[in-house]
Amino acid sequence: MRAPVRSDADRRMRRLLRLPEDAPRGSILGAQNAFSRSIAISAVRCLLIYIVIPLVGLGAGISGTLAPVIGLVLGIISMTAIFFAMRRLFAADHKWRWWYAWIGGAVFVFLFVGTIVDVVALVT
Repeated sequence: MRAPVRSDADRRMRRLLRLPEDAPRGSILGAQNAFSRSIAISAVRCLLIYIVIPLVGLGAGISGTLAPVIGLVLGIISMTAIFFAMRRLFAADHKWRWWYAWIGGAVFVFLFVGTIVDVVALVT
């Protein structure tokens, strides 16, 4: 079976994601499942970080030290899910891979900044 023809941008992104450039296409269903899991993980993270922790934190007084730890753990889990979803979408040459790369990349940057904020909050 011949490897699919890919653009220079696709080849660069595959290198960044550590995917073989000449590999055959991956499963579209697997890519869509990874995308769904990534969105679900991000949704749960947002609900916990922006709704549950502030409300429970105010009532139980846990927002001081525990909130940054929870934020750090959830952020790392969410960034990992975004990375692997992006890998699956590019491995499958999914038609929406670049759309997800832009959206997922932006969310990844925000999560990375949030991780830095949480680490600073724990250190100081």
